[in-house]
Amino acid sequence: MPGTLGTMIDAEGTALFHRTMPLTERLGIEVLEHSPAAVRARIAWDETLCTLGGVLHGGTLMALADATGAVCAFLNLPEGAQGTTTVESKTNFLRAVRSGHATATAKPLHAGRKLIVVETEIRDDEGKLVAKVTQTQAVL
Repeated sequence: MPGTLGTMIDAEGTALFHRTMPLTERLGIEVLEHSPAAVRARIAWDETLCTLGGVLHGGTLMALADATGAVCAFLNLPEGAQGTTTVESKTNFLRAVRSGHATATAKPLHAGRKLIVVETEIRDDEGKLVAKVTQTQAVL
């Protein structure tokens, strides 16, 4: 399914996000790619998701990163595991998003039997780094 500017939306991945994390549907998060190697998802700038200054709220960006990282962890679960849950997340905000999309790319740093560590970069439409997130997911 095409998105804005010809970007292809991963319908299966988007359905997975929305089914397992209903907040992602409410926020309008779209998945662009999902595999064990990388998960990419984006959120469109919308004034209802911003601070008073028209900047995409940090909590919105953290929700995007957490959801993207969670699916990355889920796709890297060891055999027999039931799921994951975030036990730690650290975010560094580097620049504001005032228009367009924020796109998160999550990649596994460590996929163990008890913990999975994921690193997520959020970039704006110009490819500039907006935030870097490292999260630890417990294997359930």
